Amino acid sequence: MSEAAAGESLAIIDVDSHLTEPHDLWTSRAPASLRNRVPRVVGSGKDRAWVVDEDIQISTTNPSSVIRKDGEKSRGIEFFGWQIEDVHEASWNMERRVELLDEFGLYAQILYPNVAGFGSQNFMKVEDSALRLACAQIYNEAMAEIQETSGGRLLPMALMPWWNIDQSVEEVERARDMGLKGIVMCSDPDSVGLPDLGADAWKPFWDACDQLGMVVNFHIGASETSFNMFGRAAWESMGMRQRLGLGSAALFVENSRVTSNMIYSGIFDRCPNLKVVSVESGIGWIPFVLESIDYEWEETGAQLDVNLQKKPSEYFRDHFWGCFWFEKAAPRYLIDVIGEDNVLFETDFPHPTCLYPKVQEYIAEVSADWSPSRKRKIFQDNAAQLYGIDLPSP
Repeated sequence: MSEAAAGESLAIIDVDSHLTEPHDLWTSRAPASLRNRVPRVVGSGKDRAWVVDEDIQISTTNPSSVIRKDGEKSRGIEFFGWQIEDVHEASWNMERRVELLDEFGLYAQILYPNVAGFGSQNFMKVEDSALRLACAQIYNEAMAEIQETSGGRLLPMALMPWWNIDQSVEEVERARDMGLKGIVMCSDPDSVGLPDLGADAWKPFWDACDQLGMVVNFHIGASETSFNMFGRAAWESMGMRQRLGLGSAALFVENSRVTSNMIYSGIFDRCPNLKVVSVESGIGWIPFVLESIDYEWEETGAQLDVNLQKKPSEYFRDHFWGCFWFEKAAPRYLIDVIGEDNVLFETDFPHPTCLYPKVQEYIAEVSADWSPSRKRKIFQDNAAQLYGIDLPSP
């Protein structure tokens, strides 16, 4: 629990953090017939890799954590050479993660993956579709265990087998039945030849999310198309650290494309209860993009392609949430434009750019001029209502 400036106790909810997957996450839960085929770590030392089936590498074993074992934070690129033994235990040990929440005055965290990719796109390297499905399902079962053993303080989002729409519909239902609160979705299934998310083929999926109340989360970098940290953002003449910085900054605003496409597609006229979160993308871009899509809607005659029931920007208030962490200007000056009911707080622990270790210092600074009711909404109530999180008794 954290004390607000007015003395009110808040159960602060961090809506974006990541799990460094323990090396036995899949093998310890797989049936014997799949134990040598599901994601597992092979090799030794820094030559280890995550592989599926016999030798399909889907990821390195870099833990994607910039917090050293001693608690110090890396601010360069040295963390690329780290292994799970080198990083803070709370990166991969969820009992220690809950303790860290207490240390930083946080009540709950939403968890996202690493090994599978932020939209489970890495599983597409596996040709066996049945094995791909098993990889996603075993992960989701492990996440349900984490949620239960944490007492509902760690809330992982379920991976979707998005390469098969029927299986995705079934997995939405299965995840809901296991108690999970939402899903993490691939942003660009069309990148592998499937229909894009606005196509009629996806209607059963959107209907399932809408009717079951499962929040759809689009994390940045949730497809082979959108994950490009070292690619097109930076010029070739830039150094590795420059390329990482520029690539990361460009990655944050990639979700403006996903948000705009969903609005223009007309999905929300059919799915009035559908809730979508743009994860790890900040909020400063939101007013400009909403103004832009309204202007271009009229300027280009886009309404002749689809007859929306209201202005494009008006769908944001009812269906979308944005998350901020390191920003200073947008939380201070743009909340009224975005809408305080549509803003969530995150730390991105333990990834690069995470707020660690000065979480409370940042919260105090960025919300210094907020009313107590605004603080309560953005740091606690919005996320609790959206994800159905039970708050502790006052």
